[in-house]
Amino acid sequence: MKKDISVIVPIYNEEESLPELVEWIDRVMQQHQFSYEVWLMNDGSTDNSWQVIKQLSAQYPNVHGKSFQRNYGKAAVLNVGFKLAQGDVVITMDADLQDSPDEIPELYRLIKEENYDLVSGWKKKRYDPLSKTIPTKLFNAATSFMSGIRLHDFNCGLKAYKNKVVKSLEVHGEMHRYIPVLAKWNGFNRIGEKVVKHYPRKYGTTKYGWERFINGFLDLLSISFVTRFKKRPMHFFGLWGTIAFLTGFFIAVFLIAEKLIKLRLGETPRDVVAQPLFFLGLTSIIVGVQLFLAGFLGEIMALDNARSSDYQIADEC
Repeated sequence: MKKDISVIVPIYNEEESLPELVEWIDRVMQQHQFSYEVWLMNDGSTDNSWQVIKQLSAQYPNVHGKSFQRNYGKAAVLNVGFKLAQGDVVITMDADLQDSPDEIPELYRLIKEENYDLVSGWKKKRYDPLSKTIPTKLFNAATSFMSGIRLHDFNCGLKAYKNKVVKSLEVHGEMHRYIPVLAKWNGFNRIGEKVVKHYPRKYGTTKYGWERFINGFLDLLSISFVTRFKKRPMHFFGLWGTIAFLTGFFIAVFLIAEKLIKLRLGETPRDVVAQPLFFLGLTSIIVGVQLFLAGFLGEIMALDNARSSDYQIADEC
């Protein structure tokens, strides 16, 4: 049955916060008379989170749970949750009570009345330690620069989407941080931002370490490449292959011309192959040819694997 709102909550060892979070969500939904569903996605927790989820599901008819066999990561959990969501507006939020369900009505309004495709929360005032806030700011600045999407907080777990946006997404690895980038790639350009309250962690400790920033940076490079060149790999490999080949070619022409000029002037030139510059030019030519061939093969594979599902249909009649 269609709902106004679907709330997706990734969970990993958050047994203490879950009863308070679900009660808070239910209170907000009842106050605003939303029809809703909550998906509590247990990502292989090692505490009693799944037992608590089953109790909450029995207590609240709109609360449902899914439990994964092991810890797959937030992106995988969201990917499954997106497929389950039936609400016109889909809200994602963290389970640690640092995101406020009181933000849901305004996020819903921005999607339904102002016609945003996606609205991302911005934790303007954070209660995290400097070891987390400083790398986060650097990460957000780099992502904004490379993607062209002017958001202050890509990693905020509190986001709202049109249902058709989440149905168009395939999220894996650490790419939950780049959902706005993926949405833009799929043609959803109305991306907004809302300042949201950030609460200090009430229970437990953070589940993320420094490695997430390294993985996040690698995923940023990956998604930047894929979104730009997935359909046209020759534009990347062919460009750099041509530059490398021409560089090597002009080096070779220069060395040969230099030798011929010196012979004409009666001087004794060095052998072309005895000069380090020759090997640089030869290497450039070889690399250029390889890059060009990689682009050519990539184009063949892209054409061979093209599917109509790769293209997002905006409407039909």
